[in-house]
Amino acid sequence: MIRFSIFAIPVRVEPFFWITLLIVGRADFADSPDGILKIALFMVAGFISILVHELGHAMTARKFGAYSEITLQAFGGYATYSGVHLTLPQSLAVTAAGPLVQILLGGLIFFAMPYLPPLNEPGKEFLADLVWISVVWALLNLLPVLPLDGGRLLETLLGPKNIKITLWVSIITAIGAGVWMYRKNEDILFLLFMGMFAWQSFQALKENQWR
Repeated sequence: MIRFSIFAIPVRVEPFFWITLLIVGRADFADSPDGILKIALFMVAGFISILVHELGHAMTARKFGAYSEITLQAFGGYATYSGVHLTLPQSLAVTAAGPLVQILLGGLIFFAMPYLPPLNEPGKEFLADLVWISVVWALLNLLPVLPLDGGRLLETLLGPKNIKITLWVSIITAIGAGVWMYRKNEDILFLLFMGMFAWQSFQALKENQWR
């Protein structure tokens, strides 16, 4: 496990975070020095982008007086905060800040690339991976699916009294997005993720049937 601080915010990186990036980056194709380098650069790009995403959450929460910490784990990461009770607008701002900062990172790199000094092929692929991860993963994270940020935004907006609506939206969206992506790109990994999220929401829905 790796521990460090950035902008006075403690960060913990768990081992399975790297394993997940290996899986997503298709480590099974790393059968040559060039393939291994591509996977390594993809993992670095994923680390930077996801860390920036969580810093968006953590630093926004700190702006409102909270103490924040970041954990990078399987399937991404999360930022925790304590010490204050956030208002509804503040909660929405903290949740939205992560994907918005991540998209901003990708956009800035994309528009800056034509003005950078000439890069070798690995350098170009690294920046392309960083842009792709930052923009595409952030947009997917805004799907109204729990526990993604889009699901959290919907949960905050609708409130605890409407948790069943949030859970049904999460289930339907997860199944629809997973099936659509699989039919379009045969992306089994995304389908598995969405299936897992749909199952978690379904289990939570069953628990709430008795409340």
